[in-house]
Amino acid sequence: MITTHILDTARGEAAIGVTVILEMRQASEWIPVGRGSTDEKGRVMTLTEGRPLAAGTYRLTFDIGSYHREQGVSAPFFPEAKITFSVRDPEETYHVPLVISPFGFSTYRGI
Repeated sequence: MITTHILDTARGEAAIGVTVILEMRQASEWIPVGRGSTDEKGRVMTLTEGRPLAAGTYRLTFDIGSYHREQGVSAPFFPEAKITFSVRDPEETYHVPLVISPFGFSTYRGI
């Protein structure tokens, strides 16, 4: 399972309503395998929609530019954040939090 959580450090709260796209690399292409939007706690818990994971390379794309514009930031520096990571054991949970502000972002492997 792949999950994510977005916190807006500029506002000190969860980032609600951010679109997140999950893709898996197959050969030289990225294939969409899931999509979601952050809930009232900034979480997306159903990116794979119950489908089993396969080992491989995945990418999360976060539409943080639209989120920041909705918060009144006219020109956020990053229109999106893309995070590429490896799934080695498909039985594990891969939690990929994202911490954002209009002019930066950070991530790590969560638990």
